[in-house]
Amino acid sequence: MNGRRIQGFMLTGGTRATLRGTCNRTGRPQEGSILIAPHLEAGLYEAIVTAGAVVCGGGGQTGHMQSLCRGRGIPVLRVDEADLAALVGEVTLDLESGAILLDPDPAADPAPGPGAAAPTAADLGAACAVIADFQDIRTVNSSGPEAARVDSFFIREEFLCLAAGLSPFDALDGGPAEIAGYGRAVAERLGAFVGELLPGQRLVLRLLDLRSDHAASVTEQSAVAVEPNPELGLHGARWLLGSAPYRDALRTVLDTLRTRLGDQADRIHLSVPFLNDADEYAQLRAHLELPDSVPLSAFIETPAAVHATGGICAAGASELFVGVKDLVQFYLAADRGNHLVADSYQTRHPSVLDGVRRVVEAARAAGTPVRVFSLGADLTHYLAHLPTPDGYMMCTAELVQVLHPRPEPAPAAPAARLIGVK
Repeated sequence: MNGRRIQGFMLTGGTRATLRGTCNRTGRPQEGSILIAPHLEAGLYEAIVTAGAVVCGGGGQTGHMQSLCRGRGIPVLRVDEADLAALVGEVTLDLESGAILLDPDPAADPAPGPGAAAPTAADLGAACAVIADFQDIRTVNSSGPEAARVDSFFIREEFLCLAAGLSPFDALDGGPAEIAGYGRAVAERLGAFVGELLPGQRLVLRLLDLRSDHAASVTEQSAVAVEPNPELGLHGARWLLGSAPYRDALRTVLDTLRTRLGDQADRIHLSVPFLNDADEYAQLRAHLELPDSVPLSAFIETPAAVHATGGICAAGASELFVGVKDLVQFYLAADRGNHLVADSYQTRHPSVLDGVRRVVEAARAAGTPVRVFSLGADLTHYLAHLPTPDGYMMCTAELVQVLHPRPEPAPAAPAARLIGVK
């Protein structure tokens, strides 16, 4: 391919060697376009999920929106922010080299590239698919016979809200009617998810964990505090503990699900995000006034939670999910969304793996099921260096590649010999 090249860095890959499309700089959804944005944020959700690819000027491999793209198989390329101005009209992304071609050879063939080698489906254990909407459940469950290995689907409540067009902070800051309306809307969405499950599968909802910087981009009426370091700010379990409106909304969610789904509501489990210790777990379960029959699992994604794993299990956690992406940034003091410290953000760092090992071993000792999140590129390494958890969690597109790997292309047949032709 000829033409000017802008070299970048692939934050998430795709399924094609090259991709040509029209640049979308509007921030509004344009099906199949190449979204151009300085940074990926929650307010761009609709534009992101309809894009064929994304080019941004900052951010890391495991930011929340980058993880959304990984799940959908949407490639994300990061370039120097100064280069974004040159991206207008049609461009071609060379996904194998991580570059953008501004004036490529028009005859270039954007054929699918070869699939990367990956472990087998049997290595995943009882697999958990990280999803953004119910179409991801369809993608997994239609991926072939190995889809039966997926016994659970995991979704963040904030992603559910983005897909449904809900503004949680605006609703929760309203009166009882708005709070109940939010709860019913969440329940309606969850009910649609349950309708896509195969027998034996369940859905795990990670309770609302909307950081202030993300909340600000999807909130129209309520005041959102400006925090100097939102990753370490008021979100996760610490925010949930202080919100009575959310408790009321969750009660509506559970009541609505029970009314509309009956016993099928038991296929929806809840999980506590951004938890530090057993006291927080116990306090939150009491604050939310959850019936004993409602399972509540816990996310282990801070060093404090790693050391408190045994206590969290003893406090009643029904299951543990190891959030490796956050563990990396907190163990190594490297912001997962900051490309300037990308060299320090190492998902295979020995300290991180030691923390994951401690969680798996403590959960085993307590008899509590435990799942470990893995990027597709790390799965082989984790299989070789970690004790075996009950299962691995992966984003949808990467998980499907393990469940249903594409066959290697057959070698070209030798040219036929022409015999007896004069």
